[in-house]
Amino acid sequence: MDINEMRKRAQQASEKAAEAMKKTFEKSEELVHNIKVPGSETEASPSAAEAEEQLRAGTERQVEILGQVFGADGMAQMAANEELLQKMVNEKVAEATASAEASATENLMGQLFGEDMGILAAALEMLETEDADEEEEPVWDLEREQNLYAALDEAMARLEALPEPEPVPYQKNDPKWERFGILLSGIVSTLNDHDLDSMDVEEHTPVMEQKIVSLVRRSWGINGRSELLDMIRYLAQEGYILRYQLYSEAPSPEERMDDTMDEDDRESTRRAWRFAQRYKSRYAPGFMAGWDIGRAAMLTRWGCYLGWLTESEAVGILWDLSQRVVKELHSWREFAQSYLFGGLMWKLLCGDSAAGSYLGYIADAATDLLAGKAEQDGGQWRDCPWPAQRKIGFAG
Repeated sequence: MDINEMRKRAQQASEKAAEAMKKTFEKSEELVHNIKVPGSETEASPSAAEAEEQLRAGTERQVEILGQVFGADGMAQMAANEELLQKMVNEKVAEATASAEASATENLMGQLFGEDMGILAAALEMLETEDADEEEEPVWDLEREQNLYAALDEAMARLEALPEPEPVPYQKNDPKWERFGILLSGIVSTLNDHDLDSMDVEEHTPVMEQKIVSLVRRSWGINGRSELLDMIRYLAQEGYILRYQLYSEAPSPEERMDDTMDEDDRESTRRAWRFAQRYKSRYAPGFMAGWDIGRAAMLTRWGCYLGWLTESEAVGILWDLSQRVVKELHSWREFAQSYLFGGLMWKLLCGDSAAGSYLGYIADAATDLLAGKAEQDGGQWRDCPWPAQRKIGFAG
């Protein structure tokens, strides 16, 4: 599932995860309340053993749930913590039987679940996202397509009206290139509240690293360095620039079909062909550069965050991506419009019913990057002008 689609459901997923966590706490508190605080040395042994067994069973169930969500790779990372977690359970049960019931409840719940709450909440959020994916999609028709074309044109005009500084010359070794390369990931980063001040997208915590690796694997099918580099190379050299060109040049949608396609694939091809035919006289294939390069830049930063790329490698890749995009586009506004344009073609190919909302999210993110928000961070594009094109080499 694409991260942009995940964001729109984040609030609902978060609320449901919180409710699930509340129920988990209530069940755990019930276990603690069942622990008898001993009045003499002879009363402690049976209740403490029973409570330990109950808590051990609860812990094993949580591990089972996480295994279903994160898969073998995630569980391999978590296995090392299992022994420590069990030891912690044993210690806290012992403390509970040696202190007052209220104090035992607070300490046991806080320390037993404190470090793992984020992991479990993330697991529940991903489960909710998977459930949402299973909802039945509405039927596509030509009227819906026309409405999406109108929404695209409106969003394009909205971005065109935004103020933007004039492009400025960059020297070949100008440090501004590194900043510019990071900001090419600006739309996806803004939609996901990623940091745009450095190469790292987030702080390095186990929960956040697990979320990013899950995102890259589930949304892109990328499982490591080699596949990451292959995808970045594809986006930089072919991507939707080539796909849009092929659909534009095809005399009919059937030219882009083959015998392996089912009816859904054929209808997807027809939608993409109608899109390309509608806009080919207005936008050349190179106009797709923002859509391709923007996503390649985001993948580069994610790869660096996960340790699949060194920072120096990421800086070099972003520099190359920057050179490619400035040959095709001339401003941040045009870059954002390209992202809208490619995003709609992608949604048409996918048959995603949320295409209209997606365009709105992109336009809002681009507006924040150019204009900023009152009393909030923003305007990063405005503060880093687009590189002016050079016809003959670089100055200096």
